[in-house]
Amino acid sequence: MSIESLKSSLPDYAKDLKLNLGSLMNEQLLSDQQKYGCFLACAHAVGEPQTLTALQAEAEEKLSPEAIKAAKAASAIMGMNNVYYRSIHLISAPTYKTLPAKLRMNVIGAPGIEKADFELYSLGVSAVNGCGMCLDAHEAELRKHGLSAEQVQAGIRIGAVVNAVARVLAAEAVTATAPA
Repeated sequence: MSIESLKSSLPDYAKDLKLNLGSLMNEQLLSDQQKYGCFLACAHAVGEPQTLTALQAEAEEKLSPEAIKAAKAASAIMGMNNVYYRSIHLISAPTYKTLPAKLRMNVIGAPGIEKADFELYSLGVSAVNGCGMCLDAHEAELRKHGLSAEQVQAGIRIGAVVNAVARVLAAEAVTATAPA
């Protein structure tokens, strides 16, 4: 499945998503490794088959095996971290904020690609998963690495659009198979 077939599989009511997917694919603020890695990480985070298949096929044409592995690793580690840190943030008792996480996160320190690119993938996934604490942490790291606010925003926009596309396709799949 290609990006074009992914766009064409979206219903008419999701025309804005088609347009946003197209414009983000043509985004020039990010390098190909940043852009396609972020798309792949977010697609893995949402896990919807059509979205994941199309974006993985696109990424495989543009990314090195190391970048593909890093995108998947960002999705995996943020799947854990986003739940943990969002929970710590939401619990009102201050004790939990002072306790060590005691969760292995080695890939963050050695992702196998440029640290800033991995941080961007992690930011996109954190946007999908809705963890404000992680968004703050990754945004700060990206800014330290010299990314502009517009580049950071592009990563968030990728997460938002991938999430929306996946949700529409998942809902359409359910309604297509539901008994009348």
